[in-house]
Amino acid sequence: MFKYSICHPEKENIEYRDNPISGNEVLRIAKEYPWVEKLELLDSLNEGDVCYSPSLDFTSLTNEKSFCLTANYDNTKKLEFSLWYNRPKKVKILFGLLGEKEKMVVDDVWSNSFDKSLKYLEHFVIGNYSLIEKLYTK
Repeated sequence: MFKYSICHPEKENIEYRDNPISGNEVLRIAKEYPWVEKLELLDSLNEGDVCYSPSLDFTSLTNEKSFCLTANYDNTKKLEFSLWYNRPKKVKILFGLLGEKEKMVVDDVWSNSFDKSLKYLEHFVIGNYSLIEKLYTK
């Protein structure tokens, strides 16, 4: 089960949807979200009125890992996404001299097509985290 949040270009406050949803609902929401309309709205706003790029952030209720899709345009005005993955990761303390500690870490990767982004979201939903990790180690 998952919960999600929405970042709207014109709204200062993030919209939190805390009602549990299934993995299939996660995929449906991402596929049907009006990405292009939201980017057009973003483009129509004065720079000072822009709050966020259009984004959907999905969080697993079982392990608190989250996966976020953020829409933008490439140089040719083609829809593309940055993908943000938040999960616990072992990090070295003081260059490893004091061992390792687990903490939540967010990594991002840019310039992904809509189809590729949905595939990675699907891997997140089914719990195929090792495949997602490979995306962030390239």
